[in-house]
Amino acid sequence: MAGLQAPVIMMSQNRQEEKDRERSKQDYMINLKSELEIRMLHEKIDHLIIHQQQELLTIQQVQVEMLEDIMKQINLKE
Repeated sequence: MAGLQAPVIMMSQNRQEEKDRERSKQDYMINLKSELEIRMLHEKIDHLIIHQQQELLTIQQVQVEMLEDIMKQINLKE
């Protein structure tokens, strides 16, 4: 009886190994795609932060110029 069961068990194990291998490949591809998407998101966020910092610097420069003008006007009145 065991002689008949052994080949069936082996075939079943081989099929399960193939399924496991295929599932592992799919998991790897999903993880790889996720990693690439996360990298793209990081790049977009970095770009936005850099752009925002440049805008903030420009605004700050304008504010400093306005403050200097106000200080000049105050000094002229004195």
